[in-house]
Amino acid sequence: MQKEFSNYILEQLEAQELEVMEQIQTLWSGYGSIVRYRVIGGKVGTVIIKHIKPPLKENHPRGWNTNISHQRKLKSYQVESAWYQNYGEMATAACRIPKCYGLIKNEEELCILLEDLDALGYPIRLTQVSEIELLNCIKWLANFHATYLHQKPTGLWGIGTYWHLETRPDELEVLEDVDLKTNAKAIDALLKNSKYQTLVHGDAKLANFCFSEKGEVAAVDFQYAGGGVGMKDLAYFVGSCFYEEECESKEEEILNIYFKELEKALKRNNSQVEFKDLEKDWRALYPVAWADFHRFLKGWSPGHWKINSYSERICREVLDNVIK
Repeated sequence: MQKEFSNYILEQLEAQELEVMEQIQTLWSGYGSIVRYRVIGGKVGTVIIKHIKPPLKENHPRGWNTNISHQRKLKSYQVESAWYQNYGEMATAACRIPKCYGLIKNEEELCILLEDLDALGYPIRLTQVSEIELLNCIKWLANFHATYLHQKPTGLWGIGTYWHLETRPDELEVLEDVDLKTNAKAIDALLKNSKYQTLVHGDAKLANFCFSEKGEVAAVDFQYAGGGVGMKDLAYFVGSCFYEEECESKEEEILNIYFKELEKALKRNNSQVEFKDLEKDWRALYPVAWADFHRFLKGWSPGHWKINSYSERICREVLDNVIK
């Protein structure tokens, strides 16, 4: 880390020294790392530093080593910076995210200083969820979407999610499902044209939720935050938790929970939105959001485990009954 970065971090944390505790992970395709530091003599005991330093030569694990891919990643970190600077403080306790203590960047590097959620009681990462953990994640999403309903995505992705059609021309080009490829823009248009736009997390998979011992949740990783309908986050989250049988069997239950929590959150926020109309609009877009991600996945990784009979059926129903 550059000296100017180290000095800035010490100043922001009112600290005397930083000591590396552990590297939590490297960033996708070698674009940097996330490291936990012990803060000596500072206002907090530990800090998470997301250090972005793009590689000289990109090494994408699935072979997408294009300039489009590189520029998308670079923008994603600019978006995350804008998220914490301009939107993070709006998040309530019902959609907990880490506080940002500051950020520093130059032409080559970026450091984002974040609250350590482990130290605050969210040390657990899961690959499977219990009923209470599932409920709390759905509540988090509902409260997040209620909090940012009708917010303009200034400085974020105009359309959020990492699989958005306009940012994935390479994957669309190699998509072998002709019907899905032909109608990809129509699917995208249905989602973009909803009058009920919010800010979406954009990568709301289970791995980006942090859990307490009681199953309470907080979320991280806002590189693909931007405009969109809440169903994009919800469908993607469900797909990250379950295999096809549970995606299908739990669909109605999950949607009912989500809209119940969304209504409560909007009431707490004194929103004037016509909730029944919003619910009707978004419920109809749940399968469309599913088909939208399915389009990306079939181009990006045709053998992926998430490409299953449930996803194929949902996609065909959208193409046959909604698009055509």
